[in-house]
Formats: sequence, C-alpha cells, structure tokens
Amino acid sequence: MNYLLGFLLFLSLFSISSAHEKFDSHLLPRPLILEYTETLETQLKQLDEDQQLRCTSWRFAVEANNLSPWKTIPSECVDYVKDYMMRKGYSVDLEMVYKEAGTYARSIELVGDGKDVWVFDVDETLLSNLPYYADHGYGLEVFDSHEFDKWVEKAIAPAIESSLKLYEEVQGLGFKVFLLTGRSERQRSVTVENLKNAGFQNWDKLVLRALEDHGKTATIYKSEKRSEMVNEGYRILGNSGDQWSDLLGSTVSKRSFKLPNPMYYIP
Repeated sequence: MNYLLGFLLFLSLFSISSAHEKFDSHLLPRPLILEYTETLETQLKQLDEDQQLRCTSWRFAVEANNLSPWKTIPSECVDYVKDYMMRKGYSVDLEMVYKEAGTYARSIELVGDGKDVWVFDVDETLLSNLPYYADHGYGLEVFDSHEFDKWVEKAIAPAIESSLKLYEEVQGLGFKVFLLTGRSERQRSVTVENLKNAGFQNWDKLVLRALEDHGKTATIYKSEKRSEMVNEGYRILGNSGDQWSDLLGSTVSKRSFKLPNPMYYIP
C-alpha cells in the first residue's frame, strides 16, 4: 500500500509539472502539503477493496481445495489472513463447522457395540497453534519443522473451543474417539500433556507417526491408519480435520468436516 500511495503521489506531481512548461518548485507552498483529491481517495479505496477481494478469493480456493500445493500464503495477503484469524471471521467459521458436525452426530443412531468412531486430527483441529504462527507471519514463512517442534515441546497450545464442545458431545453420545495426528511418535508424551491441559480427556486411541510412516504424505498415512481401524471392526462415522489430507484418500468417513485453515497446506 505504501508503494501504491507513493506512486499515486508521483502521478499527482507529474500532472502539476505537465501543467507548467517551466515547473518551479518554489511555487509550491512550504512546508509541502499535498491534499488528496476525491479521485485519489477513490482510487486508493478501490485498490484496497480489490486486494481484499483477491485475498478472499484465494482463501476460498484454499478451503475448496482448488489450489495446487502451496508452501506460503501470498505476501500481499498477510494482513488479510491475520485479520481473519485474529478477529471474528475464523471463530464464526469454526462455530459453523461445530454446529453442522453436532447436528450430524445427534442424527446418527449408534449400534451400541462400541465400534462407532469419530476421528479427530490434532493440530488446528483440537489444538490451536495460532500463537506460533502469529510469530511466523501467519504462514508467510516457509514451514520450519525444527522451530515448530520446539513449540510442540512446550505443550501449551490452547484448545479450539468449538472443537472441544464437539469432542465432548460425541463422547456423550457414545462414539469412540480416535485421535489421528501427523505428529511423531516421539512427541506422544508432550501431545498427551497438551491435550489434557487443554481439556481433552478420555480419548480411546491416539495414533501418531511411527518410524515407518515418516516420508509418507498425510493423505497416504492417514488413509492407512483409517484402514487399520476398519479392519479391526470399527465404523468411522465422523472425521474432523483442518486439511483435506485429513479427510480424503481411502477408507473415508461416512461424513467429514473440514475446519478452516488458510495458514498452511499439508499434502
């Protein structure tokens, strides 16, 4: 925006110089004060609105899974993503997902044999890493696994409150709750600590990446783990995740719920 403002000011000065064959800077008042004309203000407002629309369109493409694999958010959308995550937009969208998932969960008549399962992802689904990403440009920086692991080890990620409500609701309805995360098995103890401190209790299974799972895409890894659940006789009736790779692939849930996340993409 500063660049655009400077450019428009340059055009204003250029128009002044064009109007005088011999431009004399001393003719300008001192100190130099340039007032925005109505046209300039309109142009600046239009540029801001156009950028807002472009970033909104980009976020829609993210949530609809219409983009090719991407590593960082567009640089021009940093403020947009920050505003979305830190203001009402993100929380309102999360609440919508909770309401739809809860309505679906209550509509299911469980068999009652302990084999009906709801699968939850962990990061940006149950636990929010927003404090970490606020320090890393809300996704503008290329993901650094070592830095993120340092954050995970702190075990202080807060709960996503709407997900905590859904978690407790499906438990109360009689679903088994399985947590399926891309975190490494070596992070089990800190993950358990963080989940419990954030209010998540009494899950039935916590699945993390074993050594043989490293190197697999999330889509393949999570598909394989869901297949193992089904082979053990479980019925996956609900699945919640912030990435399409949490939800797609093979052995998909009867119904899946995508939480918003414009900060990063995991294939």
